[in-house]
Amino acid sequence: MQTHFSLNDHELELQFENRELSPKLFCHEAHLRLAWIHLKKYGEEKAIKNLTQQITAFANKNGAPNKFNMTLTTAAIKAVHHFLKKSSSSNFRDFMKEFPRLKTRFKELMAAHYGFDIYNSQVAKTKFLAPDLLPFD
Repeated sequence: MQTHFSLNDHELELQFENRELSPKLFCHEAHLRLAWIHLKKYGEEKAIKNLTQQITAFANKNGAPNKFNMTLTTAAIKAVHHFLKKSSSSNFRDFMKEFPRLKTRFKELMAAHYGFDIYNSQVAKTKFLAPDLLPFD
């Protein structure tokens, strides 16, 4: 079975940006990896701008415009950034070994920051809602 790891960082970034990535490869971990790639290359502000635009375009192209969630996407990037600042890893696989809860306990991680349901909020889908419990920085 092919995964996003069959592509190097550059290939993943380029295929996603050009909306050529197979939807089968765009899982939660690929989302985190794209955040990691963009944060390392462009910094937080540009990573958020790039990925919110690219994920919106990817969702639209693949017939799933309702799947995009501005708050969730931005929060995921901010969470990756938070851990990236503490990381000693030089690649994404090692980063995930260092901070596995980004993948395995992501909903719990978000619940530490948000006291409301960001997954189903129509407002959260269209604009970034700042955490009401714990800021990311």
